Formats: sequence, C-alpha cells, structure tokens
Amino acid sequence: MNKVILLGNVGRDPRMRMVDNTPVAEFTLATNERRRGRAADGTEIELPEHTEWHNIIMWGRAAQFAEQYIRKGARLLVEGKLRTRQWEDRAAITRTTTEIYVDSFELLPR
Repeated sequence: MNKVILLGNVGRDPRMRMVDNTPVAEFTLATNERRRGRAADGTEIELPEHTEWHNIIMWGRAAQFAEQYIRKGARLLVEGKLRTRQWEDRAAITRTTTEIYVDSFELLPR
C-alpha cells in the first residue's frame, strides 16, 4: 500500500502548468516534528523541532482549487501517494525527486 497523510503549512503559492490539457499545481508543504530526548541525568528534555519539506502535486479540479484558494502559510491536510522520478539535467547529472500526488485534501483554519 502506498499512502501518505501529511499535515503542515504551505511553503509557497502553487505554480500552475498544463499537461495534456489537464491543470497541474505544484507547491511545497512543511511538516514539523517535535522531538524529545534525555539529558545525562535522565531527565526528559525537548530537542529542536525538525522541519521536513515535501513536494506536493495536485491534478485536475484539485489543481484549480489550489490555484484559487491555497496560499503560502495556509494549513493543509493532504492524503496521497509517493512518487519518485529521475531525470537528467543540462549538465548530464542524474537528479531524483520524491513527490506526493494528492488524492484528497482539506484546507484547515490557521
């Protein structure tokens, strides 16, 4: 099963493009992870938060919604699939990226 659920903040306004007459929206989503650890004396301490950035892809009607309503800083819950792709850049270097292809989402209040 390939399923991802993320709750985070939009990192930039969606960038739109068309693929075979289908709208596609691309943007980033930041998720924060609070971490805890133990000090040398055994007491629990809070460690700095870890922020992970995710590349989000929306297709069709979801992309049109994203273009109109999703903005940088918005709180968003997304559900989708992980996709990894490779390509060769102009310098003949192989690049790899992992993206979340959204199946469903919910725009949340801040």
